[in-house]
Amino acid sequence: YSYFECRQKKGSQFNEVVFFGLQYLLKKYLTGPVVTEDKIQEAKLFYQMHFKQAVFDEEGWRKVLEKHNGRLPIRIKAVPEGKIIPRGNVLFTVENTDQDFYWLTNYIETMLVQMWYPITVATVSREFKKILAKHLKATSGSVEGLELKLHDFGYRGVSSQESAALGGAAHLVNFCGTDTIAGVLMAQRYYGCPMAGFSIPAAEHSTIISWGKNKEKEAFERILDQFLSGPVSVVSDSYDIFNACKHIWGDELKERVMERSEDSCLVIRPDSGDPAETLIEVIKILGESFGYSLNSMGYKVLPSYLRIIQGDGIDLSSVDQILANLSDEGWSAENVLFGCGSSLLQKLNRDTLSCAFKCSYVETNGKGMDVCKQPVTDPSKGSKRGRLSLRRNSDGFLETIERGAGKPEEDLLVTVFENGSLLQDYSLDEIRKNALLQDDEPNPNLYNHERELLHNHIISSIH
Repeated sequence: YSYFECRQKKGSQFNEVVFFGLQYLLKKYLTGPVVTEDKIQEAKLFYQMHFKQAVFDEEGWRKVLEKHNGRLPIRIKAVPEGKIIPRGNVLFTVENTDQDFYWLTNYIETMLVQMWYPITVATVSREFKKILAKHLKATSGSVEGLELKLHDFGYRGVSSQESAALGGAAHLVNFCGTDTIAGVLMAQRYYGCPMAGFSIPAAEHSTIISWGKNKEKEAFERILDQFLSGPVSVVSDSYDIFNACKHIWGDELKERVMERSEDSCLVIRPDSGDPAETLIEVIKILGESFGYSLNSMGYKVLPSYLRIIQGDGIDLSSVDQILANLSDEGWSAENVLFGCGSSLLQKLNRDTLSCAFKCSYVETNGKGMDVCKQPVTDPSKGSKRGRLSLRRNSDGFLETIERGAGKPEEDLLVTVFENGSLLQDYSLDEIRKNALLQDDEPNPNLYNHERELLHNHIISSIH
C-alpha cells in the first residue's frame, strides 16, 4: 500500500496544490486489459538485453493475463480532481487487490509520479489567477473576465506533445484562454469538454517583417482589413514599439482603430524589453493618443476598442510587479491581458512541489505492518505510516489521518480505479468548480459549450 503527496516545504511560495491529471493517466495507460502475451514476450526480450540477466517476472505477468484477463488488480483512491489540498496531505493511494500481485503497486510508481506535472501546472496557473484577481478587484471593483486574463503561450516551449496536452489542460482548469491546442483536445477527449479554451486571430513577427521595415503601417492595416469583425491581436515591437504605438496606431491608423467596436477590439502586443517598464510606456502613449475614462474605482481605462497583451517575460513575480506599477500610475488591470509560456508549462519540475510516492503499509502472511522512511540526513523526507485517509477536521482544515485510524465515512479519498476499471469520470466543468477561487464566480456563458467561439466574452473580459 503506497501513497502520493506534495510534501510540505518551509519557505515555498506554494502552500496548497490543485489536484489534476490522474484521470488522463488512468484512461490512457491503465484502464482495461493492458497486459497481453505479445507485450510479455516483448518485455522479456527487452529486459534480458537491458539487464543482461533474467530479472523479468514473466510468470507474474502471465498470471495477470490468465487470472485477471490482463486487467491490473489495483485499487486507487484519490481526492476529486480540481480540489485544492494543503501540501503535506495524501492525494492518492495505491494498493493491490490480489495478494499475489503485491509487486504491482510500486511497479506503476514511475508512471503515477508523473502526476507531478499536471498538478504543478494547475497549481502555478491558479497562483497566477490569485494575483490577477487581487489586482483586478482592487482596480475595477470586480473579477469579471478573470478566466481570460492569462493566455497559454507555452505550446512551442514544452518538451513533447504529451507535455503540451497535459500542461495545457491543467491551465484550463483555471482559465479559458489558450493557444495550446493539444490541451484543448485533451480536455475534450479525456474530460468531456467540447470546447475548453478560446483564442483570437493574432499576428506574429513574420507576418509583419515580411512587408519590410518601411511598410510596417501597411502590414498593420492589412491585418485590420482581414479581421474587420471580432478582436485581433497585433505584435507591434518588430522595430520600435513606442513609434508603432505613437505614430502608426496613434496617428496614421488612429481613425481605423477608433472605427472598431468593443466586439472587434484591437489588442496591441509588446514583445521585448523590460515588461514592466515597456508596458507602462505603451499604455501612457495609447492613453495620450486615444484618451481614457475613469472606472468606478477611479482608475484609468482605455477605450473599449483598445487593449494590450503582454506575453514576454511573464512569470508570477513579473505579473504582480507589472500590475502594481500600473496601479501606481492610476491604470486599471482591466486594460491588460497576459500570455505566459515557459514559466507556465516548462520552468518547473518534480521538486517544485516536492512530489513523492512512498510505501506506508504492508501485509506479510496475513499480518499487517505500518512502514515509513526516516532518513537521519534529511528529516523532511520522512514519510507517512500505515493506511491513510483525508478528512476535514472540526476546525474546517484538511488533515491526513495515518495508521489506519481514519473513519471511512469521513474519508475524502474516492475510489477512482479498481481491477482495471475506471470508477469515476470527472468532467472539466466539475473540476473547474472545485478549483474556483473564493471570490471567483463561474461565468455561465464561458462554460456553455453549446456556443460558438465567444468573441464577445473575450472582449468583455478585456474591458
